[in-house]
Amino acid sequence: MAEVQSPIFIVDENLCYGCGACIALCPTNALDLVSRLAVVEQSNCTKCEHCIASCPVFALSIEEVNE
Repeated sequence: MAEVQSPIFIVDENLCYGCGACIALCPTNALDLVSRLAVVEQSNCTKCEHCIASCPVFALSIEEVNE
């Protein structure tokens, strides 16, 4: 049986500096700042990518992972 790939939201902790631009644009309120780092509640994220386009340092991405 082939492995199922599922997209997950990734925050690059080396790039994110907690500006909050992504949080302001998230239509499902899936993002929050914790210790000046964007964090995502995966179950609330619809992978709409509005936040990715808003990030000034390109710290956000969606990646496929094997389950």
